[in-house]
Amino acid sequence: MQGRPAAGRDGRVVGDPAHAPRTRVPAPHPALERLAALAARSLSVSSARAELTEDGEPTGAGACVGLLAPVDPLLTAAALAPAPLAVADARADERWAALPAVTSGVVGSFLGVPVRGTDARVVGVLAVFDPAPRRWTRTDVDLLTDLAAVAVGELQLSALSVQHEVDRLRWRLAVSAGGVGSFDYDLASGVISWDERMLEMFGYTAAEFDGSLAAFDARVHPDDLPRVHESIAAAVEGRAPFQAEYRVLLPSGETRWITARGEVLRDESGRPLRLLGAGYDTTAARGDDARVARVLESMPTAFYSVDREWRFTYVNAEAERLLRRSREELLGRDVWELYPDAAGTSFDTEFRRALRTGEPVAFEAHYPPPLDAWFEVRAWPDPDGLSVYFLDVSARRAAQEEAERTARRLELVATVSSDLVATLDADGAVARLARHVVPTLARWAVVTVVDDGGQMRDVGSWHADPALRELTARYCRVRLAGLAADAPLRRSQARQGTVVIESGAAQRLSQVLSGEARELLLQLAPESAYVLPLRARGRLLGMMSLFRSAGDDPLSGDDLATAVQIADRAGLALDNASLYARQQHVAEGLQRSLLTPPVEPDHLEVRVRYRPAAQAVQVGGDWYDSFLQPDGGTVLVIGDVMGHDVDAAAAMSQVRSLLRGIAYSSGGSPAAVLSTLDATMRGLAVATTATAVVARLEQTGTEREEGVTRLRWSNAGHLPPVLLRPDGTVAELTSGEPDLLLGIAPHLPRRDGHVRLDRGSTLLLFTDGLVERRDQDIDEGLARLREVVAELAHADLDDLCDAILEQLLPPEPEDDVALVAVRLHPQDGPRPQVAGPHVLPDDLPLPGP
Repeated sequence: MQGRPAAGRDGRVVGDPAHAPRTRVPAPHPALERLAALAARSLSVSSARAELTEDGEPTGAGACVGLLAPVDPLLTAAALAPAPLAVADARADERWAALPAVTSGVVGSFLGVPVRGTDARVVGVLAVFDPAPRRWTRTDVDLLTDLAAVAVGELQLSALSVQHEVDRLRWRLAVSAGGVGSFDYDLASGVISWDERMLEMFGYTAAEFDGSLAAFDARVHPDDLPRVHESIAAAVEGRAPFQAEYRVLLPSGETRWITARGEVLRDESGRPLRLLGAGYDTTAARGDDARVARVLESMPTAFYSVDREWRFTYVNAEAERLLRRSREELLGRDVWELYPDAAGTSFDTEFRRALRTGEPVAFEAHYPPPLDAWFEVRAWPDPDGLSVYFLDVSARRAAQEEAERTARRLELVATVSSDLVATLDADGAVARLARHVVPTLARWAVVTVVDDGGQMRDVGSWHADPALRELTARYCRVRLAGLAADAPLRRSQARQGTVVIESGAAQRLSQVLSGEARELLLQLAPESAYVLPLRARGRLLGMMSLFRSAGDDPLSGDDLATAVQIADRAGLALDNASLYARQQHVAEGLQRSLLTPPVEPDHLEVRVRYRPAAQAVQVGGDWYDSFLQPDGGTVLVIGDVMGHDVDAAAAMSQVRSLLRGIAYSSGGSPAAVLSTLDATMRGLAVATTATAVVARLEQTGTEREEGVTRLRWSNAGHLPPVLLRPDGTVAELTSGEPDLLLGIAPHLPRRDGHVRLDRGSTLLLFTDGLVERRDQDIDEGLARLREVVAELAHADLDDLCDAILEQLLPPEPEDDVALVAVRLHPQDGPRPQVAGPHVLPDDLPLPGP
């Protein structure tokens, strides 16, 4: 992608730092500024340039974002290179290392592509650069190339804008040549600039005229001044172009008549900036037709006048050209007879309104063949009839419409891409494709997915007409069942290629459908159809079907390319989601294989939940356990080994197995079990740290008669358990500060906490993934957990566990979550059915609690 330095127009070597030009500031152009900004955002760089070129050289017409830098040699090289120019590290590249922009640290890496017009000629360059070196990927190059391809419309519009300004300058020079003075009224500063002719008409010298409105008012006849000010205000407010005829009182006592015309120049937001215009002296003969005619004939703008009977009275040369008739054919003839297609259009209504109201009008309108052009028209009435000047703006309109279509396509691609990458639910995002592509690419659309066995399933549809959306949905529900083997959808599936029907789609598609599907399709009446495969890594994952109605043009080449790009991105999203699902299934299976089902002691209901993190193959160190000790006590464990990988899972399995064996064989208290475990981990070189809570439910015969159970627990740096009492109150179980994590200081003593629990109490042990995430600290999460538990105090244990996970976890959890819930049922009756069967080894004593 990198070429040798090329020779510029002046013979110097492009990219030679010795001949590097000074920094060129591109002429501002809003559309190209948006394109440059889009390129910078899309490739995550600090700076971008979009600029017109001529023979490979930047012209200065374009836009940039970010820091300005003297990069013209790089722009020229990119414009002249046969392929995209990618510079990964400019400082290490002898061609560019000496450029000031490189030595200063502004440019560390550069990527530029030429912009080619419809005739394949290079008309501009689109480039991005960044202070840091960067290895440009094929995706980067393809994205910038795609942006450059759709930038042609913007560049052509920029060129037309430049030509439009040249035409305006030619008009001003022509006016000056006719002896007409020109003026420039800066509305922001209030400064008026006059040429020599205007100064002469007002009786000022250049030294005497201070450029103020007061100096202008001082010469205008007092009777005419209010009318002139009103004309200026109407022009500034956009109600009418500026036009006025007024008297000027000279210091000598002489009175002159001045006729002035002007136009307000506005910025993109419509804010008025300047009033530009011309004035001429009509004193000697206020209808000095000869002089005015010379001015009008020299204007590049078409001009004609009609009398009150709508007969042409004057036509300049440019009007002859645009109206496609000679003045001999036009003068004295009725405008409506010569141009009957104007009846009922804006030309008709606006011209008649101007004569009826006496107010000027301005509008844009299209005249059908034979003129077949868009015109910008301004007309003002006078006592004799109507004066009209107009410009052919067809090229400008076409370029503007193409730029708007390009912007819509870019916005569509960006929206679809954002939707596809924003969620792991690729099926849902792909189903929404139909809504995205309607109406930009289609009148209605259907999205289909294909499973590993080749079976098709329609997952989404949308129609631009709300009244036809249910009809479209019904068609999707029945069309696959009656689809013939040679249907376009099946051909696209078999070939993994695009199938196009540019006309007569309703008749052709109805031949491969049967029953209700055929009837529904004929009601939807598509005129053209496009079936695009959703592919990734050589696999077909679905199809996207686009339909356009009668009256819609077929998809253009650019539109079809955009549709293909969207289909490719959707296919990749589906493939990534499928891969993610398989990986997550493997990870979750591995994690669950390391855990065991909970015990089911008498009158004690134990439920466990494990929810893996959303990231695929991210097995973690969260674990739970519940088992019986030889004396019948029920042990509950929750723990978390540091880390989120296979090593963490392996360490978790070791720690869990050690704890389970120590607790069973020793029969010790929770604190004794944790202390022994900590020492065993040090002795066996289990190099990890972990948090854990070990709890034991105990009961004497007296306590059983009283309906209470003792809970003894020890906490090694873990979150405190949450207790739901029978009366619905919720509390955290703490006994001072928790002891240190496992794996830190095995020699330090550990403590047991204990509490008497009434039967009907519920105990919850959980890991930190339930209450902590990036946008929520642990205290907020614990408070929310207590609220949810209190709200669901009377729910059965399974529903309580499920509701806790549903209300506290985001759709895509960032961390693993383990949850153990224990409910102590009353012991003065049979074992509750919800507690499950009683499954115990035969040689264990009956459990106490």
